[in-house]
Amino acid sequence: MISTPDRATARLAWTRRALDDAALTLEPASADASFRSYWRTRHQGHGWIVMDSPPAQEDPRPWLEIGARLSAAGLHVPAVRAQELEQGFLLIEDLGSRLYLPALNDRTVDTLYGDAMDALLRMQRDVDVTGMQPYDHAFLQRELEIMPEWFLGRHLGCTPACGEWDVLESAFTVLLKNALEQPRRFVHRDYHSRNLLITAANSPGIIDFQGALVGPVTYDLASLLRDCYIAWDRTRVDAWAEAYRLRLCEAGLVDAAVDRERFLRWFDLTGLQRHIKVLGIFCRLYYRDGKSGYLDDLPRVYGYVLDVAGRYPELADFAALLRRRAGGRDLRLPVAA
Repeated sequence: MISTPDRATARLAWTRRALDDAALTLEPASADASFRSYWRTRHQGHGWIVMDSPPAQEDPRPWLEIGARLSAAGLHVPAVRAQELEQGFLLIEDLGSRLYLPALNDRTVDTLYGDAMDALLRMQRDVDVTGMQPYDHAFLQRELEIMPEWFLGRHLGCTPACGEWDVLESAFTVLLKNALEQPRRFVHRDYHSRNLLITAANSPGIIDFQGALVGPVTYDLASLLRDCYIAWDRTRVDAWAEAYRLRLCEAGLVDAAVDRERFLRWFDLTGLQRHIKVLGIFCRLYYRDGKSGYLDDLPRVYGYVLDVAGRYPELADFAALLRRRAGGRDLRLPVAA
């Protein structure tokens, strides 16, 4: 594996060759919850991003493969100018820096989410999912199991008792059944305000799609409307979800017999599965990967979990378990080493 200073040198040299510009420089653009990093440059009036994916940790090929599927369906994803897969370098179109998150407010949200749901419907209707990996029972189960290890165990410092494991397994069974009974469509798996950009044409620009699978039809909708980084009033969220259900039915992606109540249950519990996973992932990012900042968003995600679990009697014991173990603790504070 190339060391960090050598990788920076290799990254710059490769970019200069790819654009035939020996004078260009690279500036940090962003990082994400993986080992990838992003670097911005300009050449002949155009902006470009170098996506650096260390091959030992992040294979760039899924990004290329899923991106090609999305582009073929008319979605706005970064075009690829050059690639060097052995080193893990991609030179891609710069979609800008106007992320949804800082732009969202009460005045803009209906327009921005309207665009995002238009794009989501196109993804679910038009993307060719032939040969894509399924978001199946085993995958969903593995995601749920991140929470007991990293949120309960590492962050709260507790080991569930035998009876508590029974409660967890019972709740997980409810969530797995809910996910697996839904129609299967393309799932981005991180469709939210930090992965959507406002663009001049064909907005939004969509990024961070390399983990896409074929799974529950409500997953990306829940990821968007119950965003881990910004929250909206429940009445508003439920209205958006219902409007989207009607569009899915009209497009033939969900049977018209699926009424509002059933769809909302799908939506609620699929979002709950995601947020349980995220409780674990945010803690793992902090304690294992040294990525600061994610603990600040734990209270919002934890609030989603308690709110939704509290609406369903079969999940009442699960909600009580979390309340008991978290107590009155400030979840933003890391546990002492």
